[in-house]
Amino acid sequence: MQAVPSEFLAIDRKERANKPFCDLDLRPAKDRTHDFEDVVIEFDPERAMREAARCVHCPDPAPCMLACPTHNDIQSAMWLIEQGKFIEAAHLYHQTSSLPEICGRVCPHEQLCQGSCVHNKDHEPVLCGELEAFTVDFERRSQGYLIPAGPPTGRRVALVGAGPASLGCADILIQKGHNVTIFESRPVPGGLLVYGIPNFKLSKCVWFEKWEEYERAGVKLVPNTYIGKDKTIDQLFAEGFEAVFIGVGSEVDAKMEDTPGTDLPGVYQATDFLIRGNVSAKLLPEDMKQPLVIGKRVVVIGGGDTASDCLRTALRLGADEVTCLYRRTVKEMPGGLKDRQMAHEEGAKYRFLTQPVKFIAGEDGHLAAVECIEMVLGEPDAKGRRRPVPVPDSNFSVACDTAILALGYWPDPILGKTTPELETHDWGLISVTNKETGATSRPGVFSGGDCVTGPDIVVTAMVAGRKSGIAIDEYLSSK
Repeated sequence: MQAVPSEFLAIDRKERANKPFCDLDLRPAKDRTHDFEDVVIEFDPERAMREAARCVHCPDPAPCMLACPTHNDIQSAMWLIEQGKFIEAAHLYHQTSSLPEICGRVCPHEQLCQGSCVHNKDHEPVLCGELEAFTVDFERRSQGYLIPAGPPTGRRVALVGAGPASLGCADILIQKGHNVTIFESRPVPGGLLVYGIPNFKLSKCVWFEKWEEYERAGVKLVPNTYIGKDKTIDQLFAEGFEAVFIGVGSEVDAKMEDTPGTDLPGVYQATDFLIRGNVSAKLLPEDMKQPLVIGKRVVVIGGGDTASDCLRTALRLGADEVTCLYRRTVKEMPGGLKDRQMAHEEGAKYRFLTQPVKFIAGEDGHLAAVECIEMVLGEPDAKGRRRPVPVPDSNFSVACDTAILALGYWPDPILGKTTPELETHDWGLISVTNKETGATSRPGVFSGGDCVTGPDIVVTAMVAGRKSGIAIDEYLSSK
């Protein structure tokens, strides 16, 4: 941990807490809905130093550090940023995070570091997420960053999936000197960083600049290779890999299987819609190259972050009226408040306590309306959220020509079916014998991220990958 000089900490904490707060600068909603460019206007050095100076430097362990899944040394980074030592601050983030420029942009900071900031009692929290992204961007533009590769060991490790979990694992393995090859089913690496998160939240340029760091460190990519279909994990071992990490995420869209009309033209799954709406044609898988066509009236069904992404994407694609249909109330919505507020600013509407029960075709056979039923909230379910209960004879219709189903995600069961001795549960989630290492029932196979936990956030997947990277190194050393 970075040592903060005692004379610096002697500054009055109350004075620091009362320094003026200035929220993130956002491009005007009327402008940003016409393109897919960044919504947040990045800090300049002076603004970054002023914001970092609001940190009161809580006694160790600071609440923000404890709330961060990576346990970034945030208060030391704030001290360095305040002094204008941006590159030194970036070095701190690299010590604990494999994707600081990504997490600084897409983490739900209001639920993690910023949500735990002591300023929340009487003031606004320090914007430590934006400061994390600023420092690493500054470093990259000033001098670049090289993953510190360790002395070569000659040991080969295969990583399945090129998303956040595998990236965290690869970062550690490269630093330990191992040979890393990532197998990815799509044309380019990144997982949901490319094929899930829209450009207005995470620019593809930021990601591909990050990927160049992995390439320079020696990470190899084998694209368009679906492990479980094109090749099995057994074959990877037969090819000389001594350990395998599975980081394939949980990217199979949940369906409304018992709801009539979901196969109508104009009804999209969220993944298909977001990929074809946000990714350039040259990066698309062959089965997604057909242009996306949406109408002027769009409904999005669901209440998570994916639903917010779909609402905002539909507005940018030219829809005149975009409405979110959610069967509970705003209090029960699982998605982040920040994204929901931006969607509302950009023109999205919300209709709560509404459950679609049928998708209705027009005379041309294309989607024309969604039949819905009103809901009320009943007793809490197993997770503590009140159950939505249908109101008898309350059916009504919502006119639309495009509907997007953003209902959550399931794991892909194929690896469990094609890998002997690999235990799975709950429709394909991979069972781990040790949550701290990601070790599975199959010797030499480790796993982490959403394919183990179910859908979660980028940072938790990345941290799981880093832990498995350490465990794989220990496993290889013991062989």
